[in-house]
Amino acid sequence: MHVFERRITVEWGDCDEAGIVFYPNYFYWFDCTYQAWLRQAGLSQRVLRQEYDAVTPLVDVGANFRAPVTYDREIRVCVHVTQWLERRFKLDYQVFNMDGVLVATGHEWRAWARVLPEGRLKGAAIADGFRQRLEGSRAV
Repeated sequence: MHVFERRITVEWGDCDEAGIVFYPNYFYWFDCTYQAWLRQAGLSQRVLRQEYDAVTPLVDVGANFRAPVTYDREIRVCVHVTQWLERRFKLDYQVFNMDGVLVATGHEWRAWARVLPEGRLKGAAIADGFRQRLEGSRAV
């Protein structure tokens, strides 16, 4: 199992009035971590469109929050694929503070969708080589 990891420093604007991370930011960080993994593997969204004429839209997301994270703290967001289906794959996320405490978990189900000439998306089988390229990349 390949795990990709990204470090993030919590900014003032990431926090709510109580001084803790506002929950939608976790979903933003999950997506940013996935996008960083794609870039590390040479598979940015532009490359997916150019090489595969495809994108990977979200079809389901979720998160569990276990401990608060506050301004100016560094976190590690770790992601790996836990399930590959013909047309979808599941990414599981773990977020740790720098003391190693698990502060949140989450998941994303992403579909593989071809971009049709008129711009619509149509579900398709995951392209040959995508999985190997993604899982063959190294962490940042």
